[in-house]
Amino acid sequence: MTFPLEPATDTKDPDALLERFLDYTAEKGIELYPAQEEAILEIFAGKHVILNTPTGSGKSLVAAAMHFYSASLGRRSVYTCPIKALVNEKFLALCRDFGPENVGMMTGDASVNRNAPILCCTAEILSNIALRDGEKAKVHDVIMDEFHYYSDHERGVAWQVPLLTLPQSKFLLISATLGETAFFSRGLEDLTGVECVTVSSKQRPVPLEFSYLEIPMVEALDKLREQNKLPCYIVHFTQRAASDTAQNLLSYNACSKEEKELIKEELKGVEFTSPFGKEIKKCLLNGIGLHHAGLLPKYRVLVEKFAQKGLLKFICGTDTLGVGVNVPIRTVLFTQLCKYGGRKTSILSARDFHQISGRAGRKGYDDHGYVVALAPEHVIENKRAEARAGNDAKKKKKLVKKKPPAKGFVQWDEETYDKLQKAPAEPLESRFAVSHGMLLNVLSREGDGCRAMRKLINDSHNLPGTKPALRKKAFQLFRALVEREIIEIAPPGSSGQKLTLNVELQDDFSLNQTLSLYCVDTLALLDPKDPEYALKLLSLAESILENPDVILRKQLDKLKTEKMAEMKADGIEYDERIEKLESMEYPKPEADFIYETFNEFARKHPWVGSENIKPKSIAREMFERYSSFSDYIKLYGLQRAEGLVLRHITNVYRVLENTIPEGFRDDQVDEMIIYFEHLLRHVDSSLIDEWELMRNPEYQASTLDADSLPDTERASDITRDRSSFTRLIRNELFSFISLLAAGQYKELEDSYDLAPLFSETHDETPKWMDVELENRMTSYYESRSWIRLDPAARNKEHTHITISDDRQSWTVEQMLIDPEELNDWALTAEVDVPASKAAEKVIFKLVSLKPIS
Repeated sequence: MTFPLEPATDTKDPDALLERFLDYTAEKGIELYPAQEEAILEIFAGKHVILNTPTGSGKSLVAAAMHFYSASLGRRSVYTCPIKALVNEKFLALCRDFGPENVGMMTGDASVNRNAPILCCTAEILSNIALRDGEKAKVHDVIMDEFHYYSDHERGVAWQVPLLTLPQSKFLLISATLGETAFFSRGLEDLTGVECVTVSSKQRPVPLEFSYLEIPMVEALDKLREQNKLPCYIVHFTQRAASDTAQNLLSYNACSKEEKELIKEELKGVEFTSPFGKEIKKCLLNGIGLHHAGLLPKYRVLVEKFAQKGLLKFICGTDTLGVGVNVPIRTVLFTQLCKYGGRKTSILSARDFHQISGRAGRKGYDDHGYVVALAPEHVIENKRAEARAGNDAKKKKKLVKKKPPAKGFVQWDEETYDKLQKAPAEPLESRFAVSHGMLLNVLSREGDGCRAMRKLINDSHNLPGTKPALRKKAFQLFRALVEREIIEIAPPGSSGQKLTLNVELQDDFSLNQTLSLYCVDTLALLDPKDPEYALKLLSLAESILENPDVILRKQLDKLKTEKMAEMKADGIEYDERIEKLESMEYPKPEADFIYETFNEFARKHPWVGSENIKPKSIAREMFERYSSFSDYIKLYGLQRAEGLVLRHITNVYRVLENTIPEGFRDDQVDEMIIYFEHLLRHVDSSLIDEWELMRNPEYQASTLDADSLPDTERASDITRDRSSFTRLIRNELFSFISLLAAGQYKELEDSYDLAPLFSETHDETPKWMDVELENRMTSYYESRSWIRLDPAARNKEHTHITISDDRQSWTVEQMLIDPEELNDWALTAEVDVPASKAAEKVIFKLVSLKPIS
């Protein structure tokens, strides 16, 4: 199979290569814009290019030109961008253009063909490569898309590092909202000695029209439909709001019968295997797309494909669609003009506004793109109420105006909207910072790593006054790594490397968590002989990761619901119940140990600063239950956050695989890693499947789904999870009690070992045990009419469990509930855990059935 842009192998002449690329654009019927043409010419002239042109002006084609030029010269080009969804999209697009053998991808979640001449990766991956290998890195040409992320508070450092450490590379910096670029141009020229050219244009291929509406969303959508302004991207700033809108639009009837049939045909053979898949399918069948980071990647890709085919009328998404994802739309509808930015809620920045609104208008389809903003909901409602009151003084006096939301809201109006349209993008700000990951990567270089680290700080784009603090923190981190013997300093006078690293680094090395060193440091305090060693190690690994608040809230809600029912059954007063509920927290296994060790660690390491440890139990709970992905999603009702669960499990897996040293792994830890790896691979393998299909049309995609579990001994171990094993035991005991209540004593004798019941009163096993059992129950029925089996009788409060020190035996006392509420008889059983595990069913012996003493 041939691909349109397969690298040239017969010439390295820049002019000849340029001519071939221009022939390619002509064959595709692409007429280059002046800015595109200028940028492409400068790339083939061997210069750096900063490309600052509006969304939809063909910046991706300029990037393709650099990839073609680089690969044809036998060089390696790296494309990087901020979000994994865009990396995935560009990876598949480049595979279609250059051939799958020539394109690789690395995101931390997935790695495909990583040594290919064209590599797509997140900014953090490129940053790690640049830090570790510097001028020796096999990175010859770099395309940094959405370069305005240089200003991102959390991730901006990853965008700056390549500009400081890759003097051998040519750069193409791309964004629609760069602002002033002279600083970056000078910096690239100083670093590499090669000329840098800025290509800038404000000309949009499809001009925008802006409007402001003070009507409800549904009326606004009706208006857009009447004016033939669909498809529409409805912008939200929370995943929940996007999902709610998509759900509400199911009754809107967006598509005609013929359009729905076409969508139905397109969906044939598409698998929706996760719990939320049914909702995604329902939306798509109605011409509605949902797109946000809470979805599994395969569903986001499916929405993008349907949008590109023109099958969707509405796409309900978050502002991530503004980051270059290819979702062609005619109209952008802002549901609000403020958003929470991680620290506070504020009006959108000019950059965010221009990035998102720039998605409107499809080249080749639309003469204009349309950008619409809705007034705040309370403003719309108050205006409607005033209109209804008219000139009636009494009605006006009684009018109660709706107030704006108390939290998460900043007022906007049409003037705000006008200002955003005219405002230039804010200047980009340096976010350079020092971390463990940075230090280890730089110090692992051949040569003088310390000198390289000093140079990195000196060359950073931060203001000079901030650099002493960076040097101080770097030294504190260095000293901590030496003390933990992660770094060893060679003795004076020795030849070779001055520093030796006792960890093996890889491109996705993840000692980037600020508290990773705490995790490594504390592992030595765990007892490898402890039966719960692996679980405690998992809790440590999970505690250094950020809290996925949505999941933790769901865990706490479930605990509170169960606790409330329990307290109600115990007759606790309402006020006391509420007080107890307010003091509850989500599960935090090993919390005391983690907090104590972390406080000691922080005392010794002042660089920890405001960072805090975050014990939690998401991955641990999944492993203890040995849940499939689907089971865990259903357990907590996390259908709308499947992507968040997958991302958290991915982060846990990366800590286990890339941060925990080999010496701390045992068979249990290895089994844990296999479990998470299997889960990640089979919940969403869409990207790998598409790549393999491009390489081999005969490839059969995996049919495993979100219910899949690895084929290990633990998968069939019914005792692995205490809560589920407890349910099995209680069910088995109630099967016994049901037969007992029905007087089916002979069946009980045939089904269960009753001999231990009579060992206290008989020297030998009774010959007629069913008769002995009936005689014993006669005394029960002297004061009681029957055994209750209703839900109240099956309440957990009537079951008491004691687990032996070696955990091999459980003693279960089950109270028999009677209508007279005497409740003074109990059945006691001893559960054999090893036998239950081997038999894959509950094995127990009944040791007593008598009044409670």
